[in-house]
Amino acid sequence: PTTPSTAAAPTLPTTPATTQLYVSLGDSYAAGYQPGPSGAGTTTRNGFAYLLPGGATAKGYSLSLVNFGCDGATVESMLRTAGCEQIGPEGQIYATQPQAAAAERFLTDHRGKVALVTIVIGGNDITKCALAGDPTACLTDAVQTIKADLATLLQGVRAAAGPGVQIVGLTYPDLALGAWTLGPGPGQNLARLSVPAFKALINPTFAEAYAAIGAAFVDVTAASGAYGSLDETTTLAPYGTVPVPVAKVCELTFFCDRRDIHPTNAGYKLISDLVVEALKPAAATAP
Repeated sequence: PTTPSTAAAPTLPTTPATTQLYVSLGDSYAAGYQPGPSGAGTTTRNGFAYLLPGGATAKGYSLSLVNFGCDGATVESMLRTAGCEQIGPEGQIYATQPQAAAAERFLTDHRGKVALVTIVIGGNDITKCALAGDPTACLTDAVQTIKADLATLLQGVRAAAGPGVQIVGLTYPDLALGAWTLGPGPGQNLARLSVPAFKALINPTFAEAYAAIGAAFVDVTAASGAYGSLDETTTLAPYGTVPVPVAKVCELTFFCDRRDIHPTNAGYKLISDLVVEALKPAAATAP
């Protein structure tokens, strides 16, 4: 029989000195939320923030995720509401501070160790307008409120992170396109209105705010096909003939089959890939 080895068990490797921190901020998209088969869901590791460190290795990064994302967060709650009821897996706990304050403290305390901050926020501020009596007026008011609060939020994050840290801001798939599958009437009218709302109002507001702090802006709406022609159609079971942009949002989110606003695995993968694409090569950011 083989004599048992008396050698000490190998120690686990320590985190490489080259590993840098990646800080994720925002709402349920940041936290990785997905619905369950019956509707009720939870935050998952399928979220883009959890996928991103793996994808970023292609750009020369070794990233360790620090996730402040909170299901249900709005721009206002990030600034003014303490705590979070549902964080992402192994997410940061900040029971006595708003998300922005907790994140700013972390960024300040870890100056020189953070390579990337992603921010996805604003979706919960605008989705309420889909059910408003006058969606256009509601959206116009909501965007003005977002504009003021988002500027405050982003200025705080930039000041805490420092001038050299990459910050990437995100927008959303045009979920309202999925309302097309409800059939002719209000659903399809909402879908038609949503495209110019994102293209001319929502995303330009986001883009301007992120540009003001020297951050990159990723137009997830465009990348998920929302700006394509509604006259170009395809067949999608069980809905029959639908516009191509509608079919894409049905594939990338759970809106069409579960009336849920969150991304499928394919949707989260797309978002992660888009952020990686926006990153500068790690060598270009080295001290």
